[in-house]
Amino acid sequence: MQYFTAKQAAEHLGVSLQTLYAYVSRGLLHAEPGKTHRDRRYRASDVERLATQRTRGRKPKEVVKAALDWGMPVLESSITLIEDGRCYYRGRDALQMAQTASVEATAAWLWQCDEASAFGDDATASIEHLTADWPVMLLERYRDRRAEDALLPAFTVASDDASTAIWQRDPVRVAQGSAALLRTMTACLLGTLPSHAPIHEQCAAAWGVKEAEGADLIRMALVLCADHELNASSFTARCVASTGASLRAAIVAGLSALTGGRHGGTTARNEAMWDEVGEIDTAARMRERLARGEKLPGFGHHLYPAGDVRASAMLARVLPANPAWQTMIDSADALIGQRPSLDFALVAVRRHLELPVGAAFGLFALGRTIGWIAHAREQRESTQLIRPRAAYVGTRPEESPSI
Repeated sequence: MQYFTAKQAAEHLGVSLQTLYAYVSRGLLHAEPGKTHRDRRYRASDVERLATQRTRGRKPKEVVKAALDWGMPVLESSITLIEDGRCYYRGRDALQMAQTASVEATAAWLWQCDEASAFGDDATASIEHLTADWPVMLLERYRDRRAEDALLPAFTVASDDASTAIWQRDPVRVAQGSAALLRTMTACLLGTLPSHAPIHEQCAAAWGVKEAEGADLIRMALVLCADHELNASSFTARCVASTGASLRAAIVAGLSALTGGRHGGTTARNEAMWDEVGEIDTAARMRERLARGEKLPGFGHHLYPAGDVRASAMLARVLPANPAWQTMIDSADALIGQRPSLDFALVAVRRHLELPVGAAFGLFALGRTIGWIAHAREQRESTQLIRPRAAYVGTRPEESPSI
């Protein structure tokens, strides 16, 4: 059987290596082990088949649908790769990073900047500026509201554009501005003043998590939430960044998209389901939901047919202390053949640590802020405006009468 190397396959398809790897993550192409543990090879017949599909004349409407619904990649990125059921941050296994990497180190890695420059002592001025101008009185109105409702207006009020505007070209200032935005999101979520302290420790302190193991679980959750390729919120952030808007504007856009019930808002839907099915007759109550035509939010992910590895990593640290929750997981698997997603795992973490209701969404948003900044910064490297065309399906205009 004839095989192509990754470089040969990419050249045959006329795409970059990043796009080739994206095809694999989408299930459009299968990669087999090569001569070394890092090498991959591709069957020539599979590459030829994909090349034919890409060049076959399809109607624009069909192309649009395929691209926007878990289909062909729509742009190139070197930030996150999802392949063979694994997630990689710039080539590093996200699960391995989540074992020990700090939130700040993860951010610096995804932003491709020096951690000390962004978060170290040299960034003191940015924190002092934030603290001096912190709108305490205005943000008091959001203190007792759930993160799903409070985080977007609070961050919009508290954040600033100057250090991450498009005209700001100094890499150190942009790095410090990016870190300041992440710290601002942290303070808005927790209802505290911006701080130099490690972000996961700030969360633990504000939420009353005293055990080091609990604080470390928060760190792990934030790292695993940092990015996930072109999800709806990250794509939204890139679209805004492509217009020349500030990184702060891109975050506001990404956060707006995350609040939707089909994205980060799934955590709230999962919380409601969790309250409904409880820990008694769980399987029967889940079956009743399905019989009523309702779904089981927090289960299944298109990119992880065998189960979301991010969720599995977090649940491995939560389930031993909460064995009754395994019944819900097993019931969903038996009823619909789907495993927990990141959303379910975040709710499990919240309940395990007894965090405030809404903290599951808050962890998602705070961690994903890192990714929104990474995507916005990467998009800035291109001068291209993201401006797709619509496949018009409405009423055609009447033709003008001939004269």
